[in-house]
Amino acid sequence: MGTASNIDLRNLTDEEVVQEIIRSGNQKYISILYDRYANKIYRRSISFVKEASIAEDLSHDIFMKILLNLSSFKGKSKFSTWVYSITYNFCIDFLRKKQKERVQANTFSGENNSFLEEDVEEFEILRQMKVERLMYLLEKVNAHDKMILLMKYQDNMSIKQIQSVFDISESAVKMRINRAKGKIKKMYLTEFREGYK
Repeated sequence: MGTASNIDLRNLTDEEVVQEIIRSGNQKYISILYDRYANKIYRRSISFVKEASIAEDLSHDIFMKILLNLSSFKGKSKFSTWVYSITYNFCIDFLRKKQKERVQANTFSGENNSFLEEDVEEFEILRQMKVERLMYLLEKVNAHDKMILLMKYQDNMSIKQIQSVFDISESAVKMRINRAKGKIKKMYLTEFREGYK
């Protein structure tokens, strides 16, 4: 089944494509992986940075990182979960750097809000909060708290999927989610109590 037509190639699982890239480095297998994941990586990136040109740059960097690290994919979770994890961590690192720059420049002005996310109206337990305020607070919690809340409430990932990304137990995932929610709610009440309904 080695010299297959394009139709056969498209039927390969992610894991089979990855094995072929590691084995042969053949460009056609890299293209298959790119076709499957480039758009997903871009959508995830733009939900973090809200700017097409920056999201495009991030997506290219993330895809390169994925290619360079394919041999470290051990198949413990689904390949898509592994890609998801790398994408999230890369975006989180990018936001951390941006946040550091903003703090140093001491500018939390309106124009910086292009890096805040506005897509989180589905945050069930946090729905009363104004979205801009919620995103402002998400910028202030640590990157891991932000990531786990977005996975759960923006991306609707199951506890099992989140478990695979973090490689921790189910109860640890639930504990982290509850702790992160608690921090956000506490900060909200402290900072915006007068507007809380």
